[in-house]
Amino acid sequence: MKFLLDTHLLLWIAGDPERLSEELRNELSDAANEFIFSAGSLWEISIKSSLGRDDFRVDPRLLRQALLDNGYFELPITSEHAVSIDALPPLHKDPFDRILLAQALAEGVTLLTADEQLARYAGPVRKV
Repeated sequence: MKFLLDTHLLLWIAGDPERLSEELRNELSDAANEFIFSAGSLWEISIKSSLGRDDFRVDPRLLRQALLDNGYFELPITSEHAVSIDALPPLHKDPFDRILLAQALAEGVTLLTADEQLARYAGPVRKV
């Protein structure tokens, strides 16, 4: 199965793995699964890190390379993804989360998240 990981899950995988649920740890250890990270997540990390957010203290360049080195696949943001956002109901206003959901919908993958509000969307999103 293919999974797109939300930004906080990427941060926890890289630096705070004890925050991961047992369900996600099981998914991560299953060799049949493919894991994808969005360019949007690295954009979010870059912006929020530069604003001094304590929960985004990671070098996005190092994180990107570590994800690639560990077999994760990078998903760029396309114009198809960008224009798909207008079809989403206004359940969540965070633009980074909305682009991740639009990407999951367009790419036919499941978005894994720890965000209860994001998980309220119908479609390929699952709280872990």
